[in-house]
Formats: sequence, C-alpha cells, structure tokens
Amino acid sequence: MTSARVDVVFPCLNEEGALPWVLSHLPEGYRAIVVDNGSTDRSALIAEAAGALVVHEARRGFGSAAHAGLLAATAPIVTFCDADASMDPRDLEPLVALVSSGAADLALGRRQPTTRGAWPLHARVANFALARLMRRATGAPLHDLGPMRAANREALLGLELTDRRSGYPLEMVLKASRAGWTIVEKATPYSPRIGRSKVTGTIRGTVVAITDMSRLLRSNNAEDE
Repeated sequence: MTSARVDVVFPCLNEEGALPWVLSHLPEGYRAIVVDNGSTDRSALIAEAAGALVVHEARRGFGSAAHAGLLAATAPIVTFCDADASMDPRDLEPLVALVSSGAADLALGRRQPTTRGAWPLHARVANFALARLMRRATGAPLHDLGPMRAANREALLGLELTDRRSGYPLEMVLKASRAGWTIVEKATPYSPRIGRSKVTGTIRGTVVAITDMSRLLRSNNAEDE
C-alpha cells in the first residue's frame, strides 16, 4: 500500500448520512482521517467500512477534532474539510496545488453558495463581520474563514495551535500570518449540508463561534500593542 500524498481531516459528529457521499469523492492519493468527536450514530463504522482512518477524540469541540486529525496525519500535505457534504473533497485539489507549487503556504476555500439555502443568513453575516476583522488583523485580502483548507503538515504542527473549540480555524490563520505565511483564497462551491448543523446552521452555534473567535482576535490585538 502506497503512502497518501495528502491527508484529509474530517471532524465528525453524527454524520452517518453524509459520509458515504463524502468519502466516495476523495481524489486519488488522498487519505481520509475521520475524527469521531463523540458520535452517537454509525459514523465511525461507516468511515471504517469506507477505508478511512478513524480517530476517536472524546473531548468535544471542533478544534479538538481537527487537531487530533492533524496529529494523526502523516502525509506531507494536510487538508481539512467538513464531513457534512456541504463541500466536495474533489475541490481540495486546487488548494493542494497552490501549496505544492509554493504559491501558498495556507490555501483556503472561499465558500460560494450553490443555492440560497446553502449558507444561512445569520452565518453569512457573522462570517462577513469576522472576515473584516481578520483582514485588519492579518493584512491579507481574506473574505472567509475557510472550513476547507490545505497546508504543509510540519509547518502546521509548528504553529502550535491551542484552541480546541470553534476558534481553531481562525487561530490557524492568525498564527500563520504572524509567521509570515502566504495565505491565498480560492472560490469553492458550498452546498446545503446533509443532516443537522452543529455550528453555523444554528443561531446558538453561531454565537458560540463568534465568542470564541472574538476572544482570539482580542488576544491577537493585545499582542500587537
């Protein structure tokens, strides 16, 4: 069995309805790392049957799951993708190409909704506000927090990310910017998810995410003073 050239981390909480489609759309040479974050459905069994590496992370939180996947990865390039079928894993390939070519140190998928219902209004408004603050903090022309992303594994580990909740993606961007990384966005289709959303699909989840990210931005601003 040849080693994967790209590992794809899928933080997962009760995604049995979406996983068959998601895992069947992996590009050749990409290995799925499904991080089961306490699912009560058949997510882990489905992922194992599909040939994915399943990592069990008991500590709840997006950052906990995402970082557990990063630690389990062995490929030179690590990517992240939602496990809810809102994004097609095949769209990781252009992001990986940016990293492989040296055009980007961190490549982010800028979500482009395919239908009006793909991205709830409250989540889009929150993302717009946070992206504006992110641009101010990093100086990079960013418009989305980018749940789909790609970077070099060793470099990601070197960032020493500590957030284990919703702030993990933002902390990655902020620390990458401080480290002088080239951060590039690329438009990526964003479709309605399969199943119930745990974060941006609910107002409560969005509030939690905003709280976590606002805390990181305040900390980042304090370091700059």
